[in-house]
Amino acid sequence: MMARRKMSLNELSERVNITLANLSILKTGKAKAIRFTTLNAICEALSCQPGDILEFREGDQGQELTC
Repeated sequence: MMARRKMSLNELSERVNITLANLSILKTGKAKAIRFTTLNAICEALSCQPGDILEFREGDQGQELTC
């Protein structure tokens, strides 16, 4: 989605007002949770819906939702 919008991780970090480190954790799928306010801010910055950037996976350790 970022590539489609020609937006860097740094630019998204500034627009959403979260640290680059936290945004990287979300992008790599290592986050345990995401606040709705953060998800909303990311969606607003990328002009998308949550379903465009979230993925539901079912694996060996149960179900997970990744960014």
